[in-house]
Amino acid sequence: MIPAPHTLPYRHVLTLPTGPGAVRLARETAEQALAEWGIGAHHPAVGPALLILSELVTNSVRHAAEVSPQTTVIYAAGPECLVFAVHDRHPRRPRLYGADGAGPGGLATVVELTHGLGGTAVVRGDADGRGKSVWITLPL
Repeated sequence: MIPAPHTLPYRHVLTLPTGPGAVRLARETAEQALAEWGIGAHHPAVGPALLILSELVTNSVRHAAEVSPQTTVIYAAGPECLVFAVHDRHPRRPRLYGADGAGPGGLATVVELTHGLGGTAVVRGDADGRGKSVWITLPL
């Protein structure tokens, strides 16, 4: 069982404007945090993790910017896993899987990369129903 992000020894939270430059800043912050945590750029999970993160932040910029002026990215890691989430205040929750439950939905690249690494992807709605987070957990 993978531990909850708040129990992992390494954590960082970044809140940024939902607009131009958000993807670059989220990715650069991830690269810096991972390096500080001893997870090198050549680790097999890092490249796909950065692509997944970029896709999630891009989705927030494209689909949520009008109602969510800020996006929050949560980064966490421990010896066995890397966890990150992208949160915005748009109420629409994206589908991870197609209508039949068998294949990818709107986040096909995210799901394919995540599962290919043996990880998990989950969409969690905010308690007030006015936002959501997409959580990614990848084994290291």
